[in-house]
Amino acid sequence: PIGTLAAIDKSQAELNYDQVFMRDFVPSALAFLMKGEPTIVKNFLVETARLQSREKMVDLFKLGQGVMPASFKVHHSHPTKKTETLLADFGEIAIGRVAPVDSGLWWIFLLRAYTKYTRDSSLAESPHCQRAMRLILKLWLSEGFDTSPALLCADGCSMIDRRMGIYGYPLEIQALFFMALRCALSLLKDSNDDFVYQITKRIKALSYHLHSYYWLDFQRLNDIYRYKTEEYSQTALNKFNVIPESIPDWIFDFMPSRGGYFIGNVSPARMDFRWFCLGNFIAILSCLATGEQAEAILDLVEERWEELIGEMPLKICYPAMENQEWQIVTGCDPKNTRWSYHNGGSWPGIYLQ
Repeated sequence: PIGTLAAIDKSQAELNYDQVFMRDFVPSALAFLMKGEPTIVKNFLVETARLQSREKMVDLFKLGQGVMPASFKVHHSHPTKKTETLLADFGEIAIGRVAPVDSGLWWIFLLRAYTKYTRDSSLAESPHCQRAMRLILKLWLSEGFDTSPALLCADGCSMIDRRMGIYGYPLEIQALFFMALRCALSLLKDSNDDFVYQITKRIKALSYHLHSYYWLDFQRLNDIYRYKTEEYSQTALNKFNVIPESIPDWIFDFMPSRGGYFIGNVSPARMDFRWFCLGNFIAILSCLATGEQAEAILDLVEERWEELIGEMPLKICYPAMENQEWQIVTGCDPKNTRWSYHNGGSWPGIYLQ
């Protein structure tokens, strides 16, 4: 056993979810560990590490070394001989043809969870797992033109896997990136190499960046409302040139006097004020959020229980885009009508994660 299928539907020959998805298996893996069944988790980690090392081409374009697959499926190449191979999807057959940013980060987290549960570090210290981890880190920590310590992520590269206007630096990826970096620090065998220095440096910068620019409470909202624009120099307060008039009207009713949260995105001239539950809860789980901030996030959920939960499981984001906005931003994707799927839909699996 190497994973759990996302869905089973025998009536369809081709089904997008008849595979083991990296991110979808994480809550399943945690359930297996809690049930005392770590073998399937170990098999999953080993097999996905093997899949990572294969050279992949998407429309004749080579992906960066270290990318983990979004999903994989078992291919019965010779049914009579009962031979099986694993076919990984790195974006070449996915809807939208998008390679995942988060798969490698989830893999590191799951390796840490497995090691903590079993108290056995032999898998994490094995050459193939150390190599897989270093390939992920080398790609995710690579330097370029970006002036932000946050991880650049195209729309559709994360759990919000349909176009939802999150291109840039979505919170979910930044919180997951922070958690994976902390996990990697405890898993890397050589504590004196350059990776450890890079990780430590990046954690510090990423934490400062998210605390400074992503955190929102009533006081911070008031500060943004009074921002001056077109500021230049090191002393500028409005470093991303956010126009106060871009603050949506709903935020003033949504933000309680008690509570706060990390907003969805910060890009030049734009802040995504939407509440994204997974990013905020990973921030608590990974200790990205301070103790005070963690309390504030949970206070906000309590204060806005009817909006964020109501009669259904937790909403993936709030509020949903409505009217023509969802059509323009999502490309008229019918699954993302308001309060559906990624556009404010309810996700029971988030409770597990």
